[in-house]
Amino acid sequence: MPKIIMILSPMKEKNLKIGIVGLGPIGMILAVHFREAGCDVAVCDIIKEKLKLIKTDGIKLDGKIIKTALFNRIYSSVNELLQSDVDFVIFSVKANYDARIVEKIKLAPPAKKDINIVIAQNGIGGEKIFTEVFDESQIIRLVVNFAGNLKTLNSVNVTFFNPPNYVASVNDTRQESAQWLASALNSVNMETKCVDSSIIKDKVWDKAILNCGLSALCAITKLTMKEAMALPETLELVRKAVKEGTDVAEAEGIRLKDNFMDFAMNYFGNAGHHYPSLAVDLMNKSETEIEFINQKIVEYGQKHHIPTDVNLSLTNIVKSISYKNSL
Repeated sequence: MPKIIMILSPMKEKNLKIGIVGLGPIGMILAVHFREAGCDVAVCDIIKEKLKLIKTDGIKLDGKIIKTALFNRIYSSVNELLQSDVDFVIFSVKANYDARIVEKIKLAPPAKKDINIVIAQNGIGGEKIFTEVFDESQIIRLVVNFAGNLKTLNSVNVTFFNPPNYVASVNDTRQESAQWLASALNSVNMETKCVDSSIIKDKVWDKAILNCGLSALCAITKLTMKEAMALPETLELVRKAVKEGTDVAEAEGIRLKDNFMDFAMNYFGNAGHHYPSLAVDLMNKSETEIEFINQKIVEYGQKHHIPTDVNLSLTNIVKSISYKNSL
């Protein structure tokens, strides 16, 4: 059982000032729920048309969660947001954009030292690059177990929520801040557990291994998750990709769920006729997060001398298609 951190805080969730950078499905779902929790929410994205729609019509969720929220603090610059009055800045951009964001942040005056930096992304190790511009003690990791796809620039079809989410300070120095976030989300029925730094690392790997099972495979084959699980040929690849991930995780000292393979297959078996975000990105000829998902399994496999042939193949095929798309 995860160790749950319970901290009584004098700070009320409704007083939290939260900035969200990156208004894809995850960012918009978080924005709506923090707004519902009474937080003062600022949103930031580089797509000007998206920001215009949000300013006039707000953000709309439907599907598994039906909610709408309006926002009046809207930014197109991450540095303007960081210099504004915020307690937390949540980065929900795709991890492959982190390096470019960090380079932009380097050009601006340093953000205040008491700001909390929350990484809400897929993949392993995405928070490390942010230590180039923020102290590690400022960084909080949020592992979300919900997803969706964009219907329009300002609306999301929420496809699932498998509670709970997990949140923690990456070095346990800001657990009180992590608890504030968890309490805010819990107040609006987005069950979130505040855990310690070792547990959050395990949860990051849990999710990364699940992503390595279907994300790249669906991207390459253009099969939905349900279709990929129904075909014996692709099901075998899913099993092997996950097994490589669990072998590498064990060597790295990660504590996965008991009977993780059974858990993963059951989890995938409940998937519907939709595509993982990596598959959507590849099909839209956008950059992907492959370097933080399957490629990380390969890199840690090399570290521990563990073969990861399926993950290597999936990684290289996705990167080859991305190269072709860029021409």
